[in-house]
Amino acid sequence: MTRPILPELHQLLFEDLLRHALLEDLGRAGDVTSDAVVEHDLKAKARIIAREPCRISGGPVAAMAFRLLDPRAEVKHLVADCDDAGAGDVLLEVRGRARSMLSAERTAINLLARLCGIATLTRTFVREVSDWPARIICTRKTTPGLRALEKYAVRCGGGSNHRFGLDDSVIIKDNHIALAGGVQPAVERVRSAIGHTVKVELEVDTLEQLEEGLLVGVDVVMLDNMTAEQLRNAVEMVAGRTVVEASGGITLANAAEVAATGVDLMAVGALTHSAQSVDLSMEVIT
Repeated sequence: MTRPILPELHQLLFEDLLRHALLEDLGRAGDVTSDAVVEHDLKAKARIIAREPCRISGGPVAAMAFRLLDPRAEVKHLVADCDDAGAGDVLLEVRGRARSMLSAERTAINLLARLCGIATLTRTFVREVSDWPARIICTRKTTPGLRALEKYAVRCGGGSNHRFGLDDSVIIKDNHIALAGGVQPAVERVRSAIGHTVKVELEVDTLEQLEEGLLVGVDVVMLDNMTAEQLRNAVEMVAGRTVVEASGGITLANAAEVAATGVDLMAVGALTHSAQSVDLSMEVIT
């Protein structure tokens, strides 16, 4: 599989999050165990190790956790984000104050393990549909406060991002349609309210709704919880006039079948809401 090409993960996207996470762990008195056991000026080296094969994501986040408690900490990335690691591989090496390493350990590993888990699951889905042009995309079913990082992890796994929030594109869903009185009035109201650069996506449950959406004109149609046969019929109806997204109930067991219907995009909420954190550990060497 080709290594994904990613933009830089800017520190501003996660520095505040890390500060809050570290404060949550340090509480009001700091790390009372490490302060009592470890000499103030003792220097050490630590290694973060993968205990199972995984796709890496979040190395810069883990590094910043250590640097926030020890600005002089030196961090060496031995496996880069978007690359694969095997069981036993050393991902990061950290040199600096031993106390700070121990105090930052849990925050660094929690986030790194979470992001690696998302990247690894995404990689598995991407490989499952690699024989077809369909792209695996994530959803807004993310952990509150972690959306930017979790969507970054999806990209590390070779997937693509759906919208980041309610403000960067329009998705007209079933409740919008019900409250507007139908597909056409919902789309017309949106078109009259948004700027010319904003994409309009329409969620449809039936082929009849799809036909109505094609008549009024939208940029993307989301085929929600349709069978493989319905998806194939929908793709034939669209005939290349707009982007086709399949959504709802997509698992590793049926991903290939969905991709084979000819859809352009496959939205998989499980990438972020059901990914299992990767098993990581930290070893300190004095």
